[in-house]
Amino acid sequence: MDNLSFFTVIMVVSALFLGGGLVFLILRFRDYYISRVRRVKYKQMISFGKRKLELREIEIRTSLEAEFRAWKDGFLKKDAAAEASRTEAECLRAEASKQLEEIQKLKEETLHQRQESEVERIRRRDAALRAAVLTPAEARKIVLEEVRRECDGEIARLRQDLVGTGEEGVRAEARRVIVDAMQRIALDVAQEACVAIVPIPSEEMKGRLIGREGRNIKSFEQVTGTTLLVDDTPGSVLVSSFDPVRREIARLALEALIRDGRIHPVSIEDFVEKARGQVLASASELGAAAVRDLDILPPGPVVTSLLGRLHFRLSVNQNTLVHSIEVARLAGLIATELGLDPIPAKRAGLFHDIGKAMDADECDRSHALAGARILKQGDEDPRVVNAVAAHHAEEEPISIYAPIIVLADKISAARPGARTSSLDGYVERMKNLEDIARSFPGVAEAYAVMAGREMRVSVFPEKLTDEEAKETARKIRARIEDELQYPGTIRITLIREQRFQEEAR
Repeated sequence: MDNLSFFTVIMVVSALFLGGGLVFLILRFRDYYISRVRRVKYKQMISFGKRKLELREIEIRTSLEAEFRAWKDGFLKKDAAAEASRTEAECLRAEASKQLEEIQKLKEETLHQRQESEVERIRRRDAALRAAVLTPAEARKIVLEEVRRECDGEIARLRQDLVGTGEEGVRAEARRVIVDAMQRIALDVAQEACVAIVPIPSEEMKGRLIGREGRNIKSFEQVTGTTLLVDDTPGSVLVSSFDPVRREIARLALEALIRDGRIHPVSIEDFVEKARGQVLASASELGAAAVRDLDILPPGPVVTSLLGRLHFRLSVNQNTLVHSIEVARLAGLIATELGLDPIPAKRAGLFHDIGKAMDADECDRSHALAGARILKQGDEDPRVVNAVAAHHAEEEPISIYAPIIVLADKISAARPGARTSSLDGYVERMKNLEDIARSFPGVAEAYAVMAGREMRVSVFPEKLTDEEAKETARKIRARIEDELQYPGTIRITLIREQRFQEEAR
């Protein structure tokens, strides 16, 4: 029995050792299998990551190559367009030289005819002296009158043909350049509203914006200089102001106040100051973006900041920065068509209204002269400075770029939809045109039509002759140019008509 118990103990101990060894082997095998699976998984992940990086590298390389090809194609197109413009300018110069040669030839022919007329005059004088008993003075007078009658008509026709041909050629070329520049530029209609809409999370926020006894809304309006409209419109309030800078500052401050939730006079002042700093900081970014858009060298930081501030200014409801960019593009295209360097034209067009960005306490002169002074301090090209100063005829132009800027500015302002005016201003402008025409003696009626771009004037035929009617139309045109400000041109049509009616019975 003792031997059996001992054997049993040995068997149990052996079983325990064998079981423990088997368990150890199983655990070791499991750890080995898990580590092997992990190594395979890690290798797969590393391989997948490498493949992903390679695909990303290929994608970036393809994108960069596409951008480079697009940039290269654009550069080649610009170069081809510039070469075509230069070729066209050379053709125009050659054509002008040819016209000058033809005019010189006509002058020589006229001189030759004059010499022949002198010979004929002498011959007739001698014949008259032989045919009649006249004194030399009397014969000379007769011959001069005859020659004058023969030559006056021909000389007048020749002068009219030469002047008409030259003026028509200049008008046709000017129309071609302007129309070509306008067709190659297309901008959206530049309109700005006077109200900004700010969404609110709930109707309860309106009461918090108003505050106890209206102290919050009064403080907000006083600090921002705007009007806060809190009405029955669900989910929003309105910020109203004709000054776009104040309206933008008020909008940003109000959005920040709504997000923060703490609305009282002190926090209103803090958030308005922060918003004012954000608006001024964004001005430099807007100015730099405009310069990059036109592909010109950037000006100094002061000019760039002033240029960006034009985004918050309006001129007859037209965004002034958008207007300046449009003028720059038009001026560059016109300069290219004329065979000139487009870069000074672009810079002058972009900076022509930069004086409007200056506050009243910073500027003691017109915006054109103030802008020219700022550009001169920044070592800008003298041609650009003069074009900015002269675009409202406050200085004499020293280069062709000044009239180009004047023309581009008028085209941008007169473009349909670019600017809007109030009904009162429209009626006042039409009334002023008609009053000017009616103030002249002999005028029966005057009507402004085509939104003030054309005047129809009828006169009493018994009071004015044809020559007096023509002179009256000229005087009306001169007075409109002196007394009124208007974009584009005004065509004046004066009608002098007589009607005779009989009735047969």
